[in-house]
Amino acid sequence: MRAVIQRVSSASVSIGGTVHGAIERGFMVLLGIEGDDTQEDADWLCAKIAKLRVFADENGLMNNDIITADGNILVVSQFTLHAAYKKGNRPSFIKAARPEQAIPLYEHFTTSLAATIGKKVATGKFGADMQVALLNDGPVTIIMDTKNKE
Repeated sequence: MRAVIQRVSSASVSIGGTVHGAIERGFMVLLGIEGDDTQEDADWLCAKIAKLRVFADENGLMNNDIITADGNILVVSQFTLHAAYKKGNRPSFIKAARPEQAIPLYEHFTTSLAATIGKKVATGKFGADMQVALLNDGPVTIIMDTKNKE
């Protein structure tokens, strides 16, 4: 699993001109699921995101996590995070999980993340043509990959 986590002042995802999910201050998470990803990968990633200390404390230092900061999370599926681009100029998405595998993992991830932070997680709609808007705060953008647990 690969995630791009952006600290945002606000974010939203629209489908067909209608807002499907929106948050104020928190994280915008773009989530890519690979063919060999598991629920254990999702759980590890949820725990890391929930404990990511990138919100300012009373001294202005990045010491607070999403829970302490009372932030929100918007998760949007994005298979293109697993693009293979080594050969040629047209990316291949063969590493991305097929929908029959990815949808249950995406749902497990969002449910687990909501349980971990103790509040509802806003989402896009898996497989839909979505328009994402966000106001990156900082900017703070972090990439995590369960295949490279740094």
